[in-house]
Amino acid sequence: MFWQTTRFQIDLSRPRVMGIVNVTPDSFSDGGQHADTRGALAHCERLLAEGADILDIGGESSRPGAQQLGVEEEWQRLGPVLHEAMKLGAPISVDSFKPEIMRRALALGVDIINDIQAFRLPGALQALVEHGRAGLCAMHMRGDSATMQSLSDYEDVVQEVREFLSQSLQTLSAAGIAKERIVLDPGYGFAKTTPQNFELLRRQAELADLGRPLLVGWSRKRALGDASGRPVDQRLIPSVAAALLAAERGASILRVHDVAATVDALKVFTACHQGLAPQARAAQN
Repeated sequence: MFWQTTRFQIDLSRPRVMGIVNVTPDSFSDGGQHADTRGALAHCERLLAEGADILDIGGESSRPGAQQLGVEEEWQRLGPVLHEAMKLGAPISVDSFKPEIMRRALALGVDIINDIQAFRLPGALQALVEHGRAGLCAMHMRGDSATMQSLSDYEDVVQEVREFLSQSLQTLSAAGIAKERIVLDPGYGFAKTTPQNFELLRRQAELADLGRPLLVGWSRKRALGDASGRPVDQRLIPSVAAALLAAERGASILRVHDVAATVDALKVFTACHQGLAPQARAAQN
């Protein structure tokens, strides 16, 4: 299976790592660390050197209670970074739910739009239809960053997430968007309690018959802190563990802050599932 994006056809025969680049002052785990263009680009280069397959660049925090930005303020953060990041030779994803941001990013030639609102806002779907090759990720959530934590009442969280993603896929396909462009995200941490997040992870394989790759983001999430007792800046090992559990249950793209550690863990994962790579066997002889 592959993911068709603007400039790249991404082979998903093995799990891929999407490195997070937050050009924000207030993201929940790394806000302010890469908030200027120079710092964000240095971070992009570092993540690629660590083995990231894709860069996901966002200008607005989606943490619970985060304040929404206007289009111009978000673009002032994103535009200069995207312009330079497009020269790095890697697939570039834009993390935004605003149709106008999508249009501006697509006009620059970005490869992927990653939308936590699953392209439900007026104009979002049209922006994608007008751009015939860009990849996209549709995520499950309820409400917005201000309200989502109060909207976690499910009879069966896995079944309801599955139904939402299935309907999103149908809507996108009915608009004429090729399925090869689409990946789906169950939205770990968005409008879900800690037990619901882990129930979704346990039963993640039930989403496989939707027929499209899954992108997952467990990195440093609150549920990992609840399970481990670790604060957000000490969740490396829980994050890698959750990423591998998600990969084992069929995730094709892992959206992470800690790229190097995740890449190393995936090498072990791949060796276990496919046998040692030739160069590793040679090193043993």
